[in-house]
Amino acid sequence: GIEKVEDLLWHLPARYDDFSQMRTIDSLRPGEQVTIIANLWDVRERKIGMNRAMVQGILGDSTGTLHATWWNKWIINKLRPGSTLRFSGKVGLYMGQKTLDNPAFEDLDEERVATGRMSPVYPLTEGINNNRLRTLIFDALDAYAPLVDDPLPASVRDESELPDLPTALKQVHFPDSQAEMEVARRRLAFEELFYIQLGVQQRRATLRAEVAQPLPLSDEALEQFLATLPFALTGAQQRVIGEMRLDLGRDVPMTRLVQGDVGSGKTAVAAAAMWAAVGNGTQAAMLAPTQILAEQHHRGVSRLLGQLTRPDGTPVNVALLTGRVTGEAREQVIAGLADGSVDVVVGTTALIQDGVEFANLGLAIVDEQHRFGVEQRGALRTRATTQPHLLVMSATPIPRSLALTVFGDLDVSRIDEMPPGRTPIKTKRFAPAERERLYSFMRREVEAGRQAYVIYPLVEESDKLDVGAAVDEHKRLQEAVFPELNVGLLHGRMTGSEKDQVMRDFAEGRYNILVSTTVIEVGIDVPNATVMVVEDAERFGLAQLHQLRGRV
Repeated sequence: GIEKVEDLLWHLPARYDDFSQMRTIDSLRPGEQVTIIANLWDVRERKIGMNRAMVQGILGDSTGTLHATWWNKWIINKLRPGSTLRFSGKVGLYMGQKTLDNPAFEDLDEERVATGRMSPVYPLTEGINNNRLRTLIFDALDAYAPLVDDPLPASVRDESELPDLPTALKQVHFPDSQAEMEVARRRLAFEELFYIQLGVQQRRATLRAEVAQPLPLSDEALEQFLATLPFALTGAQQRVIGEMRLDLGRDVPMTRLVQGDVGSGKTAVAAAAMWAAVGNGTQAAMLAPTQILAEQHHRGVSRLLGQLTRPDGTPVNVALLTGRVTGEAREQVIAGLADGSVDVVVGTTALIQDGVEFANLGLAIVDEQHRFGVEQRGALRTRATTQPHLLVMSATPIPRSLALTVFGDLDVSRIDEMPPGRTPIKTKRFAPAERERLYSFMRREVEAGRQAYVIYPLVEESDKLDVGAAVDEHKRLQEAVFPELNVGLLHGRMTGSEKDQVMRDFAEGRYNILVSTTVIEVGIDVPNATVMVVEDAERFGLAQLHQLRGRV
C-alpha cells in the first residue's frame, strides 16, 4: 500500500501512454495515441440511463473538428466552452466521425502532467484513479525527489553512465522521451542488481569464513569408486568430479551447483562426493523433493556405493528417510544417523524435521534445488555440528544471468554431455487437427513394446480455461481412442501411496499409456517410455516443460 511519500516515489508506472506527438485534427488516424491543442467549442451532458450520464464535447482547430466523450458526468464542471486546451487520448471512429474517448486535458499554461508527453499509467488500488495518482506523484517528485539520498557512489554511476537517483525517479515517472525513460529504468534495475550482488557477496564471505572438515578424495579412492561402476563416466562427469575434488579438499565449505539434463549422470557425480565423505569418516545426506524421487535416488546410490566399504572395513550403509518410513524402521534410521552407523541417507523434508540429528554430517546434497527455498536448503546444513560441504543439483537450465544473481553464492558446474547411446529427444508441435496422426504414432510405439505419457495441466475442468483435464481425458482415451490398451491415471489428488502404486505399475509395464498431471515432473525414471504428449503446453512454465521432457 501507499502510506508514505517514499511509497509514492517508488510506485512505478506499469506502462506509458505516449502523448508526445503533437498533431492537428486533420492528420489524426484511428488507433493513434495523440495530443492536440484545440478549442472547446461546445460541451454538454447527455443522460444515458436512470442515474447515468456522459459528457460530450466538440473540439476544433484550424484544420477540422473532433468529438470527445467523457464517462464521468462531474467532469463538465472542469470544462469551459471557448477555452483552448491540450487534449490527449486515443483516436477512435464513430459513425464516420473522428473521436477521442475519455481524453485527458490540461490548460496550456499548466505543467504537462497528463498531456503532450509520455504519460504514466499506474497499478491502481480501490478508491483512486490514475489521474489523481499521477498528480500526487508529480507533486511529490517536485517537492521531495531532490531530497532523496543516492546509495550509489558517483564513481559507480559515472562508470556505468547512469543518472543520479532523483533524476532517475523523475524520468521513470514523467520521462522527457523514450530514451530518457529507458536510461532511468536501467538505473533502477542496476540498483536492484547491485543490492542482490551485495547480498550474494556477503553470503559468500560468510560461507568462506566458516570452517569445514576437508574431505579429500585421493586418486586411489576415486579408482575404487570408478571400478564399481557398470559404465564409464563421460568427460563432463569427470570434469565436474574434478571440480568437486578441489572444493572438498579444502577446509572451506563447498557450495557448488551441478546442472545437467535428466539422464546426464548427476547421481553418479553426487555418489562420488558421498564416497569422499564416507571415506573421511563423515556422513552424507541427500534431500529430494518427492517420496518417489527419494526412493529412486536411494536405489541408485545403494547400487553405486553398495560394493564399497568404510575405512573400518564394514559395508557402506545407505538409508532412506521419508514421511512414509515409520515405526521401528524410522527409529532405526534416526538412531543410525545419531550414532554414525548410517553413512549416507536419502530422504525428503523428513530429513530436516525436529528429532533428526547427525553424528558427523560432512556433505549435504539438495536435488532439484529449485523446488526448495533458501531456508530449506540451509536447514539441512544446520543439522551438522560443523559446517558441511553443500552440493545442489538441478536438471533445469539456469541462464548465466540467474546463476550470477539468485544462485550467485554457488559455484556452477555443468554436465553438458550425455552418456553414449542416449537418443536425442525430438520435440514436435501438433495442431488439434493433427490429433489422429499423433495417436497413430503413439499406437505404433506401444505396438513396438514402448510406453507413453499424456500430460495435462489441471486436475479438473476450469470455468475460465478450456483445458483437457486428466481425470476426464483418461476415460475418453481409454474408451474411445485406445480401447485395446491399458491406460493408467495419475493426478495430484491421489494419496501418496496411490501415486506410488500407479508409477510402479507403469514402470513394471502394466500400463501402456499413463495419463498424468505434472506430478511426474520430478518423478521416477521409466526407460521404456519413449513418447510424451503435453496437452495445452502453453499452460506450463519452461522449467516444467524441461523436466517433463527429461522423463522420456
